[in-house]
Amino acid sequence: MLEHGVPLQLSPRVRRIVAPNPGVMTGPGTNTYLVGDDEVAVIDPGPAIASHIDAILAAAGGRLRWIFCTHTHRDHSPAALPLAEASGAQVLGALPEDRIAQDETFRPDLELRQDDLFQTGEFRLRAVHTPGHVSNHFCFLLEEEGMLFAGDHVMNGSTVVIIPPSGDMQAYIASLQRLLQYPLRSIAPGHGDLIRDAQAEIEGLVAHRLKREDKVLAGLHTTGRCHVNELVQVVYDDVDSSLHKIAVLSLTAHLIKLRQEGRVVLCSVEEHWEITTEGGPGSR
Repeated sequence: MLEHGVPLQLSPRVRRIVAPNPGVMTGPGTNTYLVGDDEVAVIDPGPAIASHIDAILAAAGGRLRWIFCTHTHRDHSPAALPLAEASGAQVLGALPEDRIAQDETFRPDLELRQDDLFQTGEFRLRAVHTPGHVSNHFCFLLEEEGMLFAGDHVMNGSTVVIIPPSGDMQAYIASLQRLLQYPLRSIAPGHGDLIRDAQAEIEGLVAHRLKREDKVLAGLHTTGRCHVNELVQVVYDDVDSSLHKIAVLSLTAHLIKLRQEGRVVLCSVEEHWEITTEGGPGSR
């Protein structure tokens, strides 16, 4: 059970506080992680809810040094500004390429780059650029424990939504595969509980996306030229129809990836998608 506002010790170096913002897209709420004791790093400060900010400041105990944001969606980064103002901590993250559903208050003191390393006497945190969910997404690896703070790149209990144009399915799958190059043991997701077998989880996510991609191709092969709102009913027939409006976003991301690979085409006048001769099921 994920309890809001109460710090939970996950490992010798890591505590978690769940924000009181449960919902369809946020699950039990956004996970905020505190790493270290003598010098504290906060990862994903979450929404700017007063009770949540107070809980983070109380848990940090005046020792907050860094505030890391995996990305700048409004359930992950807005608390960075009030936390920084209250503590003097440095805000770190990357600016978005668009303003769609983004936190307009986000102003990093330092823009992250791939493999940036932050360390204290207690821990080493490595930034890993993982575009896909959005282009400015970073995960953070706690090297001493092999724990990956995954933001919305990996979630426990639900599938990550890929929202074009900033969301990119090709980049998302490539980012998952990149993570397999790191010595991961567990995943601390942005929503949901700790995932213990990191490699199996990531391999499963890659397999799931590629299986869905095959279903996109098979669906187009069956329906012929069609609109995405028609195709979603075929490709996501295993998902409750009330969620099809959200599923259309990831379906569109799959189609864009397949178009980049020359396997489908978009008929722009009617916004209908069509399979190419060489792009049929099993042609990967």
